[in-house]
Amino acid sequence: MKHAIIETGGKQYRVAEGDVIFVEKLSAEAGESVKFDRVLAVIDENGSVFGTPVVEGAVVTGSVVKSGRGKKVRVYKMKPKKGYQRLQGHRQPYTKVQIESIA
Repeated sequence: MKHAIIETGGKQYRVAEGDVIFVEKLSAEAGESVKFDRVLAVIDENGSVFGTPVVEGAVVTGSVVKSGRGKKVRVYKMKPKKGYQRLQGHRQPYTKVQIESIA
């Protein structure tokens, strides 16, 4: 089984062919193909290749399944004895990507 470690959106993901991952929002529509060229490592049966910081010529391709927003996170702030209360909600946008190939 061939694995790769990619970097996108300031985060690192360990992926294999056929995996479905949730990454930070990308500017691609559903059904489009995306290429991740920041590949930090490629691991397979024959051995491992680690980049300094990236592996030259390595590309991971995937297709966008959908884009959406995550569950709501409530942010509550309060200062005791001052009457200050604040409630704020946040929904982080994401893109769901299915990994097709590691080259």
